[in-house]
Amino acid sequence: MALYKRGGVWWISLYHNGKRHRISTKTTDKKKAEEIYAKVLLKLNNQQTEPTSENLKPAEPVESSMTYKEFYEKHYLPWCYKRQAYYEVKKYFLNVVPEWFYKLQINKIGLKEVEYLQNFFIEKEYSTATCNRYISILKASFSKAYDWKFITEERLKDIRKVKPLQGETKRLKYLTKEEIDKLLMNCDRHLYPIVFIAIYTGMRKGEILNLKWSQIDLKNGIILLDKTKNYERREIPISDSLKALFKQLHSQRRLNTDYVFVNPDTGKRYHNLKRSFNTACRKAGIQDFHFHDLRHTFASHLVMSGADLKTVQELLGHKSLTMTLRYSHLSQAHKREALKALEINLSHNLVTVKSQSQE
Repeated sequence: MALYKRGGVWWISLYHNGKRHRISTKTTDKKKAEEIYAKVLLKLNNQQTEPTSENLKPAEPVESSMTYKEFYEKHYLPWCYKRQAYYEVKKYFLNVVPEWFYKLQINKIGLKEVEYLQNFFIEKEYSTATCNRYISILKASFSKAYDWKFITEERLKDIRKVKPLQGETKRLKYLTKEEIDKLLMNCDRHLYPIVFIAIYTGMRKGEILNLKWSQIDLKNGIILLDKTKNYERREIPISDSLKALFKQLHSQRRLNTDYVFVNPDTGKRYHNLKRSFNTACRKAGIQDFHFHDLRHTFASHLVMSGADLKTVQELLGHKSLTMTLRYSHLSQAHKREALKALEINLSHNLVTVKSQSQE
């Protein structure tokens, strides 16, 4: 493919009727450059006149004057439905963006306006992580607006200049073995198997609540996850204790649905466990603990038991090892504890040997 980079921008180089033509795609995205290249070739094959850099130039998108609210509600959200793992979060985003921002035309929103919105979130005293998440959602929506040619690449670049807030800390809280037992003992009947699976598989809450019997292969001892956060297939091994749990659940399953976890009163799958989970934590005496921390619990105990980070990455379904590296310190801490125990044993043996020699 006759594409090459110059100054960060992709250019097209091609020959036509013995002449060489160079055309800027005006994008730093290789995938978009490839699409433009294909359009240029199509245009070249259909035209009769001698090609020039001007008449081969790809058409620029025409900026739309629709408001951001109109774009988000009528275009972006419908596209996100059943495509984005966190659709509900993106839907909730409508509730946190102030009206003054929604009324802005998308062809009038740039660096200044987005930073004003960021200031609004800061003044609302949202956490650093929450502020960054909301701005990330906003940027993602404008990326799609560019793909659909509602805005130009220059406008998208201007919006992408907004930097995330510094100081965001990655939460890493996990339960001890004693706390795991206490939590499970205080779970309601419907909550117990869900929490048990989260602790012993590291699956996300959405993955568990969306779990269907057709995904559980007890014969081969695996759970097949097709719809994950990263949209990549993942296989999770089933331990003997999990197999016993699934067999018990299967004996009580409702035949009118394929979902594993269904509300017996409504016949529909569970969507929200916040109240019952918080109640179980309170009864167990566990404070400041979220359901997602069960995933950290799974990973932390894996690392402390000696599992290598690559294996943990695969079991968690992390796209890169960078995400898994947050648990690396647990491995080192566990090794230090093991060395301390060894040191105590060696010291004890040394004292014993000295005593025997003195005798």
